[in-house]
This record gives sequence, C-alpha cells and structure tokens, in this order.
Amino acid sequence: MSQEQDQDQDLRKTTAEQHRRPEQARSKRWVVKLGSSLVTNQGRGVDRQAIEAFAAQVAALTAHGHQIVIVSSGAIAEGMKRLGWSQRPHEIHQLQAAAAVGQMGLAQAYEAGFLSHGLKTAQVLLTHEDMRDRGRYLNARATLMTLLDLGVVPVVNENDTVTTSEIKLGDNDTLAALVTNLLEAELLVILTDQKGLYQTDPRRDANAKLIDRARANDPSLLGMAGGAGSSIGTGGMSTKVLAAQRAARSGAHTVIAGGQEPNVLSGLALGEPIGTLLTADLAVLTARKQWMADQLQLKGRLVLDEGAVAVLLEKGKSLLPIGVKAVVGSFGRGDVVLCVDASGQEVARGLVNYADSETRRIMGRPSSQIEGLLGFVEEPELIHRDNLVLTSSGLKR
Repeated sequence: MSQEQDQDQDLRKTTAEQHRRPEQARSKRWVVKLGSSLVTNQGRGVDRQAIEAFAAQVAALTAHGHQIVIVSSGAIAEGMKRLGWSQRPHEIHQLQAAAAVGQMGLAQAYEAGFLSHGLKTAQVLLTHEDMRDRGRYLNARATLMTLLDLGVVPVVNENDTVTTSEIKLGDNDTLAALVTNLLEAELLVILTDQKGLYQTDPRRDANAKLIDRARANDPSLLGMAGGAGSSIGTGGMSTKVLAAQRAARSGAHTVIAGGQEPNVLSGLALGEPIGTLLTADLAVLTARKQWMADQLQLKGRLVLDEGAVAVLLEKGKSLLPIGVKAVVGSFGRGDVVLCVDASGQEVARGLVNYADSETRRIMGRPSSQIEGLLGFVEEPELIHRDNLVLTSSGLKR
C-alpha cells in the first residue's frame, strides 16, 4: 500500500471517528428489516448466499449481547420463481398462493444460514388482526420476547397467505416499525438497495446528497423521500420515513442503510456513520398508548369542534360528548376510534366508552344529560385521557 493510500485510509478512519453515532452503538435490541431485493437477488428467488452473510453478522452481534429480530421480505418473489411466474400477479389469491409457496424456501434459507453459525431461528407470521386485538398483541409480544430470551432469532413476515386488502399491514417497513414498538426495541435498521435517504432522488439526480442524520419527526423528510422505490417490493423510501416516525414513538432510533454495504450490521454496532440515522426525540409512549397509536385500521371516526381540539392538545384533558360534532362508522364500547378536526386532520385516537349509536345520541350534549338520553351512564367521558393518545404532532395517516 502506497503512502498516499495510507494517508487516505487514515483520513477516512478519522472522519468516521468524528461522526460516531453513540445512539446506535449503545442499542442492544434491534429489529432489522431486509428488503426483497436484498434477499431475492433482485427478484430472482431466495439468495442463500446473501442470507448467510447477514446471518454471520447477526451471529457476531448476538455474541456481544445483542438481541436481533429479522423482518424479511421475499416470500412472494421466491414463490413466483418456484411457480415459474415472470410477472408479479395482481389478483389477491395468486399473491397469497405465491406467498405460501415462497415461505417454504424463505424459511429454509434462514434456517440453514443461521444454523451454520450455531443459531436457531423461528418463523413468526403476523397480520393486522394480531396488532389490533389487545390479547393477540400481548401474546405476540410474549412469544417474541420468549424466543429472544432463549437465544433464538425470530424471522418475522406478514402472513400474506391469509391477509386481504382489508386487513393487510401494507408493507414490511410498517411491519418492522410495529414490531419495534411491540418489543420496545432500541434500534430499527431498514436495509434497502439505496445507501440511505437522500435530499433528492439519486436515481434522477447524480449530485443527490445523502442525509447523514435527522430527527425522525422532521416534516421535511417525507418530501425528500419521494415515491415508490424498487419494483421488487411494495415499499418505497416514504414508507421507511413513516416507519421511522412510528418507531420513534417508543423511543427507537432508525437507520436506513444499504444492505449491500460490507458488514453493514457490524459497522452500525460500532457506531459507524453508515446510511441515514433518524433519531427519536418524541416523548416515549406507554405500552398501552403505543398499541392504540399503532392501530392501522380503525372502525370509527369522531369529528371534534375547535374547543374540543384545543382542550385535547393544549390541556391534555379527556374528550367529552359535548365536543363531538359528527360520528362516522360503526364501533362498539372499547374500540379504538379516530378523532379528527373539522378539516379531517387527525388529532388523537383512543378507546371509546360508548357504541356508535349511543355516541350519536349524546354528541354535542353535556355529560350531565347522558343518563337522560341513554337511560344509563357508563362514564362521563366519551374517551378518558388515560385511554387517549395524541397523534396530531406525529404521523399522519
């Protein structure tokens, strides 16, 4: 190696040291999302060599006390290969069939890759129903925590074989964020075919600048994220930014990085400035409120007047019937409903004390009239503040 090369290497090492990221270096429980293009050789089927390389890095991390959960795409791409399909189908049952076939190859590849490094794996398939139902949510958490305690590496995917458009989580970036919150992980790592988040689209701008770090809730990030990314998967860069915003609610930082970077996970564990770090500076939600905030599909919507919006946002009070102008949808007592202002902007969500038919009868009225209108009183509040989570300053859905 020449003297000039030595100096260049020293300069890069010094620069990296100056930009160390203690947030990611201190994190011990990670959720790592692997995009379809990384584990299926750009859609040509499961890439066992790539999975084995990731397994080697995870093994090194676990040897140093890390707990790693993998959220993996790739089942449909592998199923398409096994079925001999050259084009991704649009019909839901064909997608479900491809996922069912592909899950076999994906699970086998992960089992073989991790077993070669002395690690056991477990396949965990989730749907939105598992996140929406409080009991199933807690059961999923208990199972994943037990697997981690046993030294097993969970490999999580959406259960595409049974999901429909009505219950689908949407993409594995969202799923990874939900799992991060579920487990109260400290770091979400989203590995993709891009080196990170750029200020402009690097596919169209050769001079696009990589963002080294930013606040996860920075409103300008979604504008930079643009539209869809790879044609192999379903999530673009915007879904990754939204995932980082979700993860930030439980205090987790997010790194969006290129999965083809050599030893990317090991480098992140050392605090190296790889990809884009999106830091969590939002207030950490309690587990119960976190569960409510993570509801993707809600049964009802309450339209609030200006006074109610101000009381919720500025004073942290409960929602009373008198502040509701309209009720949309069908829901029961104890369901999570959305609270919006007159323009439709989300303000909060929470567990409602009355069914939709009852809420329509008492909306716009003081709590003192509930018994006269319904013949009974469950609670004076429509949604108690302990069962309410504000969402207007966070993620728009």
